[in-house]
Amino acid sequence: MNNLGAGLGALAFWGFIAAVVVAGIWYSIREREAQHETMRRIIESGQKIDQALVDKILRGDRQPDRDLRIAGLIVIFVAPGLAILGWFVSLLSPPWLYPMMGVSVLVAFVGIGLLVAAKAAERARRDDDTATFQ
Repeated sequence: MNNLGAGLGALAFWGFIAAVVVAGIWYSIREREAQHETMRRIIESGQKIDQALVDKILRGDRQPDRDLRIAGLIVIFVAPGLAILGWFVSLLSPPWLYPMMGVSVLVAFVGIGLLVAAKAAERARRDDDTATFQ
């Protein structure tokens, strides 16, 4: 009977993961359809379409450097929380201190990597913008 509960828990977890993935795909498809509908209406109204307008509609106002920076800051602030959690867990089970500190350091490095990626994306976007206007 105990195995049934564990199996149902695992099934619920993976079902949730599948639902999140499907919802993300569905949202992306709907967003793309809305962009194409906007382009279709502009063409039907007879307005002039230039490349900047097409880029703005199809790419939106996305700034991956900003998104990476926000994610990096969030992840960096999770790392000390994991270290503190490791300390509290080690009060009950001392061997867990070093593995939790290792996880904390790993998460900190992921955050640093996201911040470095944000800087590289910002530089690439700046280079693209200057190349476009020259």
